[in-house]
Amino acid sequence: MRAEIRFPRRANSCEPGLSMRAQRSASFARTIAVPSEARGKRLDAFLAAFLAVQSAGVSRSRVQLLLEQGDVLVNGARAKASLKLRGGERVTITGDPKPAPLRAYAEAIPLDIVYEDDDLAVVNKPAGMMVHAGAGQSEDIRSRGTLVNALLHRFNALSAAGGDLRPGIVHRLDKSTSGLIIVAKNDRAHAALGAMFSGRQVQKTYIALVHGRVEREKGTISAAVSRDPVRRTRMTTRPGANARAAVSHYEVIRRLTTRFGRFTLLRVRIETGRTHQIRVHMASIGHPVAGDTLYGGAGQLAAQAGAPKARSGGKKDEPERLRLGRNFLHAAKLEFAQPLTGKLLQLEAPLPPELTAFLQRIESI
Repeated sequence: MRAEIRFPRRANSCEPGLSMRAQRSASFARTIAVPSEARGKRLDAFLAAFLAVQSAGVSRSRVQLLLEQGDVLVNGARAKASLKLRGGERVTITGDPKPAPLRAYAEAIPLDIVYEDDDLAVVNKPAGMMVHAGAGQSEDIRSRGTLVNALLHRFNALSAAGGDLRPGIVHRLDKSTSGLIIVAKNDRAHAALGAMFSGRQVQKTYIALVHGRVEREKGTISAAVSRDPVRRTRMTTRPGANARAAVSHYEVIRRLTTRFGRFTLLRVRIETGRTHQIRVHMASIGHPVAGDTLYGGAGQLAAQAGAPKARSGGKKDEPERLRLGRNFLHAAKLEFAQPLTGKLLQLEAPLPPELTAFLQRIESI
């Protein structure tokens, strides 16, 4: 696809007589002459394909955001993403196709500090909180409410080894996973902790509720993990070129037969810390984590036909329904030596209230 693109003169940020919006538009404005071969294409699809080449891989979601913000004009007028092009239009982009760089900044967010010394802290992260900024709708949304932001407010300074976006972060937990995470306050501690994680000298134990009845009392899953080549938000245990070794050990705490089906409460210890490791490992043996819709867990549970209802009831003819709203996965225990003093640390965090309440609800009659 060939298209003519013109870049107007960049506005001086101090140029008199221009509003901030007008100066921003003038600064970034570019006009594309739509070629005839683009006839019939949607505006958003055309721009995504064009900018992917011209602006080093601009995503379709970024194009959608430009359209929603009114930063795309067709023949001088705002246009919808679904507009079908005829060829010959002049498309003007007045916003920057590339979002502003993500940054971490201090926010006054409450933290549950389980342990702290001069070199590190261990935090009990709630579900729903991202560890650090990630992809999102805007720079503000992507950067807001993270664990890193809360840590910067609490401690002011953290190790710089993780870069500007991840200060202090040695390892991570998924957004929907709660529990213990170690944070380095200085570069020396960060380097030592990193070596300990690489050497599998940090014992990490999770509590997970999975669908179905896990038959064996104990087991080990040794299945390499890689990015799913089709669904890029998922990981997979299918063989892949970039697969990395992953080992999870599980043991049954108890098995539950409930009006919502069968479940097994597990204690899971991981030797490695691959992305989504426990979630993808449990799904690979047919027992996805409860609430984990990405890997086959039910987003909403419905009481089975004929099952007795909880005393709180509900309407007579409607099946009782239950929604967790997060993954039933909690980083419950960490055991490691303080990297600079050698002191043995054994730290625990109880199940958060929403998981305890969920267990009580599915078991109640």
